Amino acid sequence: MTVLTLAAAQTILTTALEYCRKGNFLPMAVVVLDARGAVKASASEDGTSLKRFDVAHGKAYGALSLGIGSRSIFKRAKEQAFFVASVTDVVGGSLVPVPGGVLIRDAEGTVIGAVGISGDTSDNDEAAASAGIAASGFKADPGAD
Repeated sequence: MTVLTLAAAQTILTTALEYCRKGNFLPMAVVVLDARGAVKASASEDGTSLKRFDVAHGKAYGALSLGIGSRSIFKRAKEQAFFVASVTDVVGGSLVPVPGGVLIRDAEGTVIGAVGISGDTSDNDEAAASAGIAASGFKADPGAD
């Protein structure tokens, strides 16, 4: 079984932030979680707001908790608001149902972690997470539209 190493998590983090700077995005917070939901790497750029890390964590943790990228959780929140509200309560409030929480899958498709990014638009957050994951050699799963 593939595990998310610290080196891979740092590659995801560094590449995602480089992607953000090249895109001239607003200041970002990035959180990389392993398959257990433990923080493997994180960073908040200068100028991020106070709770930006918590939002990024909630995107990643929600995706990991439900086993679907946060774009899919966003869609479900619109269609099944009571379900998403209930799951948010079950996971202790650590679920942010908007794009920017991307599952990390290995070559076999197994979920080995998740990345959450917050600071710019949800689409930009998601794109940066996906770029970081690709740079580490894994597959990004942002969820279905």
